[in-house]
Amino acid sequence: MDTNSNSYTFIFSAVMVIVVAALLSLAATALQPRQAENVRQESWQNILKSVNIDVSRAESEEAYNKFIVEELVIQNGQVVEGMHPLEIVLADEVKKPLEDRKNPLYVAEKDGETFFVIPLRGGGLWGPIWGFISLKKDASTIYGANFDHKSETPGLGAEINQSFFYNQFQDKNILNEEGVFKSVEVKKGGGSGPHQVDGISGGTVTSDGVTDMLKNCLAGYVDYLKARSSKHDQELPVEEIEVDDPTEDDQIDIPQSGESEEEVV
Repeated sequence: MDTNSNSYTFIFSAVMVIVVAALLSLAATALQPRQAENVRQESWQNILKSVNIDVSRAESEEAYNKFIVEELVIQNGQVVEGMHPLEIVLADEVKKPLEDRKNPLYVAEKDGETFFVIPLRGGGLWGPIWGFISLKKDASTIYGANFDHKSETPGLGAEINQSFFYNQFQDKNILNEEGVFKSVEVKKGGGSGPHQVDGISGGTVTSDGVTDMLKNCLAGYVDYLKARSSKHDQELPVEEIEVDDPTEDDQIDIPQSGESEEEVV
């Protein structure tokens, strides 16, 4: 074949395009498991960070398995059976009506305390923003939070991923004193009280995006968490249950095999 002909040039170019495309496809396929693992590890890190546990990516799986005791999906105040939180595409769910939304939830235990970890997803000035927020067992008090973004303005909206911003959320409340959902507002010019934090100077749109993200995402958990918190409060700790010592006049019924004792209420 004449290597100087147009047909040779076209055939050579076509072969090279096919070969390069095939190699790129193989490389992408080979890297998919590792990429998926990196995403999981980063999620584990951020979930743990919301309960003030900082670990490296290599340590994230072991720490996650140690501190995360429940992985749930919530819809309309109920647990959806047979679903894992990592199956949920949060970017799609937050666009749905509240009653149709499936909400991933993680339950952590640390130092004898229970925390509810909620993933967040919203929009900033130039693209998506996201994060995690943890609540104490009263379902209202914020224990920790962290946020990140794709393309917010450096030095302005991008500052949402800095500790000086997200540490403000600690000990704020998403419910008012009557137990009504209020969320937390990122307020320009200075926040005050249990439901506000200071906004970022020059980052008004991103600050408003965090406010909207919190209100939109947290609303899907309120009914479930309030019910679970109320049930917890009604349980009487074992050490507070008073049991009289039996006397000779007392008759103690011993359950027969196959029977169970009534629960102490």
